[in-house]
Amino acid sequence: MTESGIREFFKGKTIFITGGSGFMGKVLLEKLLYSCSDLKEIFLLMRPKRGKTGEQRVQEFAQIPVFHRIVKEMPDQFKKITPVYGDIVSDRLGLSDEEYKRVVSTTNVVFHLAASLKLEATLKPNVEMNLTGTWNVLEMCKEMKDLLAVLHLSTAFCNCDQNVLYEEVYEWEQKPLDLVRCSKWMSEEAMSEMGNILMKPHPNTYTYTKRMAEILVRDIYNEGLLNVCIIRPSIVTPAWKEPLEGWVDSLNGPIGIMIAGGKGVLRSMMCESEYTAEVIPVDMAISGIIGVAYIMGTMKERPSKIPVYNVTCSEKKRVTWGTVLNDGKRLTYEYPFDAGLWYPNGDATMNPIKHYLTLFFCQWIPAVLIDFLMLIFCQRRFMIRVQKKIYIGLGVLQFFTTRIWDFRSDNYKKIYHTLSPEERVIFNTNTEEVDQDEYLKNIIIGGRQYCLKESLDNLPRARLHLKIQYAVDIIFKMFMLYYFGKWFLNLTGLSNVINNLMNSQSTDST
Repeated sequence: MTESGIREFFKGKTIFITGGSGFMGKVLLEKLLYSCSDLKEIFLLMRPKRGKTGEQRVQEFAQIPVFHRIVKEMPDQFKKITPVYGDIVSDRLGLSDEEYKRVVSTTNVVFHLAASLKLEATLKPNVEMNLTGTWNVLEMCKEMKDLLAVLHLSTAFCNCDQNVLYEEVYEWEQKPLDLVRCSKWMSEEAMSEMGNILMKPHPNTYTYTKRMAEILVRDIYNEGLLNVCIIRPSIVTPAWKEPLEGWVDSLNGPIGIMIAGGKGVLRSMMCESEYTAEVIPVDMAISGIIGVAYIMGTMKERPSKIPVYNVTCSEKKRVTWGTVLNDGKRLTYEYPFDAGLWYPNGDATMNPIKHYLTLFFCQWIPAVLIDFLMLIFCQRRFMIRVQKKIYIGLGVLQFFTTRIWDFRSDNYKKIYHTLSPEERVIFNTNTEEVDQDEYLKNIIIGGRQYCLKESLDNLPRARLHLKIQYAVDIIFKMFMLYYFGKWFLNLTGLSNVINNLMNSQSTDST
């Protein structure tokens, strides 16, 4: 087989990855080891884990389903992973002198994926991770003599004040390094108060700090010292094809909504059904990121402006939230989850009164009752805690599901057209090839297998359980409707009118 340009580029290269233990990080690590197998070494920044050596930590990767191809076909590739222990919020990333010197002297490509994804977090911790951490990584990169490319992972949603989001860095009135300095001496409470003023119109500290990090990266690019670019993926969803159909290990984003709805614990969410769902499969996003590394590392002329890539789905393949949610609900009935709490029949709405009434009567009251029963039977209570997480998650997510997002992804689209026919198969970024119905099915099955650890062998039992839940749901609603109607008639006095009318008819007939 002829070597592709991308694989030729990575041959003999040493790579440094931050955030390799995250969802996208694992897929990136697996794809590099599998499809760019002639690379020399991968330094993986990891936090120290007491009682485990680096070798043991690497062996743990073999137990994760995402690495199944490596385990079966090329297990020696794991020897190319070298864990280095540290933390991006620390100076010199907290690496030992020996590790720091080795990384700096041999690294050719840097993938900076590490970040705080906590949308509900206060300002200080997200500044430390997303700004200070990025600054520390880039300062280290400046010392890498053989460095060819640095890729900084951002988010497509970090410029929420723009109507059309082009592949460029947008200015902001604050300076990123000022925030970094503030985080070193200000308390979390003081920064939180300050953030309430500084962030508007950003909905959370995540999008705000990621935007500030982009400006920081742009400023360093303009210094002319680093060949760095910005990657902006939209909402990243489970794998389409590689390394496993539907693979996912995180409940963040749409998969968490589908599972919560399929389990019957989520009954309503604020969402504009006619708006586009800006999602992209993780394997296509990772293939695009690897393609960008190749382009950045082989470009002959440095662009005057920092390259930015909006990693988003093709306009021809975009679907609405309504389509995703309705098709997802239908497929959840075909491939139900085990032991749901209630029949899954949630819905999306833009009516806040309907939404909050549904939350109160169909989520919070059942949660309180279930936890009360758990308390009586001396079992661990969990439902109120689960509903709190769902409530916080929905509050954050609805900012993205109730707005129109118009992304322009010309730079990202060009990646596919610059590849050879062979490369287009190996590093596929063409979202137009995705069969939406099949992909949604794989997402649900993937969430079932990889997040919930539920065997597909249990599907017949789960389907029977779903039928029972459906019958219980109908009976319960009939009883509720009966008693509510009776209460309403008594409250309004209509019950006496009806009784008198019936009695008069009975008297007339006699």
